[in-house]
Amino acid sequence: MWVIPGRLGLSCVRAYKQALKSPLISGSYMPHPDPNPSATLLTDRRIALPVAILALQAVAAIYFVVDGIDDLIVQAGQGIDIEIVMECVVAFALLGGVVMGSRYIRRITAELRRQDRALADARGALADHIALRFDEWGLTPGEGEVALFALKGCDVAEIARLRGAATGTVRSQLSQIYAKAGVSSQAMLVSLFIEDLLETPPTA
Repeated sequence: MWVIPGRLGLSCVRAYKQALKSPLISGSYMPHPDPNPSATLLTDRRIALPVAILALQAVAAIYFVVDGIDDLIVQAGQGIDIEIVMECVVAFALLGGVVMGSRYIRRITAELRRQDRALADARGALADHIALRFDEWGLTPGEGEVALFALKGCDVAEIARLRGAATGTVRSQLSQIYAKAGVSSQAMLVSLFIEDLLETPPTA
């Protein structure tokens, strides 16, 4: 976890994290981690459809097992018919498939939860790293907000609209940001963070 000292402080870190979770920036949906991933998984189509099919299979399996056992009891005094035996075998095979399917779905659910947690951790680490970079550059809170929108791909007009500021003011703030970051364009600003993400950590 990054330690954020200096001018920006924890309040701005929280603001950056909230901005990273903003649902609509530059007309595109920005997904964010759900505070309760397990609740989201219940309505996730990746899980809902297999669970529904498994439930139908379970109902069918129980029906055939009960029906097969009932037929065996009825035929017990008259001798066991091969057809009844096959019905019972098929019923128990279907029941076994339901049990194995439920275990498989549990594994998938656990993996999806792990991926959700990893994605949430990555978003939090990225927000912390952005705040650290902004602090190193000495950005003011206003410049930090403008820089964050620039990192999200917003142009000058969009940033001005989202912040309720004049386009001239935003252009001036972007010029200050680029100068402090040692770049000359929005693309170069974004590339700095991409390079940070692609850097290989030193081995011990």
